[in-house]
This record gives sequence, C-alpha cells and structure tokens, in this order.
Amino acid sequence: MKFRPLAVGIGLVSLLGLAACAGGEGTTSSARAPISQDAQRNSPVPERADGEQDTTTAQISTFALDVDTASYGYARRALQEGRRPAPAEIRPEEWVNAFRQDYAQPPDDGFTVHVDGARLPSGDEAVLRVGLQTRSSAAAERRPANLTFVIDVSGSMAEAGRLDLVRSALRTLLDELGPGDQVSIVSFSDEAEVLASMTPLTARDELSAAVDRLVTQGGTNLEAGLVAGYEEASKGFRTAATNRVIVLSDGLANQGSTEWQAILDRVEEHAARRVTLLTVGVGREYGDELMEQLADNGDGLAVYVGTEEEAAEVFTTKLPATIELRARDAKAQVVFNPSVVESYRLVGYENRALEAEEFRDDSRDGGEIGPGHSVTALYALTLKPGADGQLAQATVRWQDPDTRAASEAGATLRSGELAASLTDAPLRLQVDMVVAAFAEHLREGEAFGLDLAALGEHAERLAPATEDPMVAELRTLIDRAKTAG
Repeated sequence: MKFRPLAVGIGLVSLLGLAACAGGEGTTSSARAPISQDAQRNSPVPERADGEQDTTTAQISTFALDVDTASYGYARRALQEGRRPAPAEIRPEEWVNAFRQDYAQPPDDGFTVHVDGARLPSGDEAVLRVGLQTRSSAAAERRPANLTFVIDVSGSMAEAGRLDLVRSALRTLLDELGPGDQVSIVSFSDEAEVLASMTPLTARDELSAAVDRLVTQGGTNLEAGLVAGYEEASKGFRTAATNRVIVLSDGLANQGSTEWQAILDRVEEHAARRVTLLTVGVGREYGDELMEQLADNGDGLAVYVGTEEEAAEVFTTKLPATIELRARDAKAQVVFNPSVVESYRLVGYENRALEAEEFRDDSRDGGEIGPGHSVTALYALTLKPGADGQLAQATVRWQDPDTRAASEAGATLRSGELAASLTDAPLRLQVDMVVAAFAEHLREGEAFGLDLAALGEHAERLAPATEDPMVAELRTLIDRAKTAG
C-alpha cells in the first residue's frame, strides 16, 4: 500500500526531526468492551486506487496477526552485501516486528492491547500504532516438545556457510533442550531420508551423530522433505507436548511437486492436526515467498538467519522460549470513528487482510502467537478538521491453543490522547515509523516524503536515545541502501 508522499511526508519530516528530544514511553487507556454487532456489519469495501480507506464506506480494518521477521532478516543480509532486496520481498510489518517493543505484558495467557499515536504538524494528519503483547515464559515452565527438523542438503546448500551454519545451530539447540523433549531429523535433496526417528534428548549423542551425517548432494525436493517430516511428527505426536516441524532451507524447490499450492495444502492439513511449522531461511539466494507462505499455511512463523550469531539467537533464545503457543488463530480489528477519522491506511499486512465478518468467524485462519511476542500495526490517518472524541477501538481475538475457547481484549484511543508532538510521543513509536518508512522507500520508492538521507539522520538520533544496537545498525543499513545495486 502506498502512502501519500506530500501531506503525510511533510508532517513526518518535522515530527521526526525532534527525535533527540524524545522522552519515555507513554501509556494509553484500555477497555475490554467488544465491538458492537452493528459495527461488525459494516464490512470493508475495496480500497481506493491509492490504497486509502475512506471511513464513510469502510470503518473497519481487520487482519490476521503475523510475527514473521524473515523479510527484514534477508533484506539486512542483502544490504550488508551491497545489494538492494527485491521490492516483492519487502513486507513492512515484518520489518517493524523485528524490532524490540516496550509493551506491558499481560498477567495471564492472553494479550495486552496498547494503542497510541501522534499528531503531525499539519494538524489533520496523524499516525496510530496498535501494539499487542503476550506474556513471556521461562524455558523451565513450558511443556515438553516434539521437534522434527527437516533439513535441506541439496547442492544449493553447499554455498559457503549454509550447511555449516545449520549444523552449528542444531548442535547448540540440542544443548538447550530439556530431558522431556524429543527430536527427529529428516534430510532431503533428491529424496528424503530419516536420519533420526523421534529420539529423547537423553540420547543427545545419537542426535549429534545424525547432525554430523548432513552432507550436501542433489536437487531440492522440498515436497519429499515436508512429507517425510510430517510423517515423523505424526508418528511421534504427543497430546501433552508441543509438536512442531522446523524446516531449514533456502526455499529454492526444483524437484518433486514444485507447484506451491500442492505443498501448501499438505502443510495446512497437518496444521489442523496441531503440528505447527517454523521455517528458517538461509543462503544468499533465498525463496522468500515460498518460505513465508509455508509458515502462514503451517500456523507458524518464518525467520531468516545469515550469520552464526543470528542462528544462535534464533535457536538458543527465540526457539526454546517460544516453542509453546499462547494463542491460535489470533486476529486484530480496528474500528475507526468516521466522525473523527476521514481516512486511514494500514502499513503492510497485505497478505493477512480479512473481511470484517471474519473477525469472529473462528473457522477462519488467523496467526499463531507464542510467549513474549509483540505484534505492531501502524496506520496513517487523515483526521476531520476540528473533530474530537473517540478515534479508534482496537480488539484482538484469539483461541486457546488447547481448548479452542475464544477470548478478546481491547483498548481505545481518543483524539485528545494523541501526542501533540514527538517530545510527548513514545520513543519506540518513532523507531517503528523510521523502520516502516525505510521499508516503504525500498519497496515503493517513496516513504512518507522522506529520502534516505533524512531517514539516516532520524536513525542516528534515535540510536543513543534507545540504546538499541538494532537501531544503530539501522543507520548503517540506510547508508548502504544509498549505494546498493
């Protein structure tokens, strides 16, 4: 979706220019009242040509939650190598969700809903942020896990660093898992081979020996790998455990069924049986779209690792802590008040969009969210001149991973609660806007009217204020984008 470059852009140039003066994080009011059924019947209509939704005909924005970060991880590697990522590989929501947030955690296994925003100097333009957060958990608190690793050992994985990175990550993970966990290992090239059937972690030596047997050869029959992997996961399925298939591949399928829909249908079928999927992308050449769609259809998430440090972070920190699920089929819905908001645009989430009536249709697929995850959505708003009152109501709906019981949580924001300037706005909101603008610049060639030089200045100002190495790195990536081919 494109943003209007002039009106919004001028406001953001002035707004972000004050970054060095930013204060601490702000809070917003919250409520748990459900959206009215009358509002639910106001289903969205197709967007205008420029991607804007007019609230006179479309008051509701609905989308499935998504915690994928692969788009940012792969783009980061490309920029570090002096290459511009392809526009089709850039999903702005994954860029924003790759960055740390400071949302409060809920006391239970649901969500906290955080809504805030800031006015732009034009007065009638604003940015709205919806943040959703689950409670984190220590590895010792989680249930046992059955993990089936499906590992690409095709010839394309012979690229320096690919399979070595996978071996190193697996060995590290085996040291992190507990005695109640079980692991199976499947490799695939022209065909699939089971290197280790479901094996308890008390037999780490056997699993380590299976990892040592990973060698590159042949083509990429991703379908065969997935079929064998899900068969192993089904054989070892434990009702009281978390059952997950983890695919490590460059996603460049060239043998077996390369018709994506056939592969996606198989993944979706197993997801319905409570076997979720994690895709871990590797390699300079990477099938981003297929790996992302596999994760979406497999009720999981997609990440990308380009270095041993990134792999260690995923396998030693993120994976053990997020093996469990907090929520199944999680969806968000934002209802805008047409007497205050003239129009709105959602940044990203194009392939996660839902109709308004699908929000409470629990048969409609949403996103699967683990412990300690945050999800952020940004909206660019045009306000009605002089209007005051409730701006928007955001609600998240999810199902319990075991019982499938549905729950909701929500929060509202009034126009008077918008920060008047950046000095009053949350610091992390500023970071989110710079990240989203950078993604939009690479994807659309425009970003709120900001060029790369301006974005670099904003990142440089925000880095010391946040003390976040990822924000510091962001400045470097923006500089590389200026000369990337």
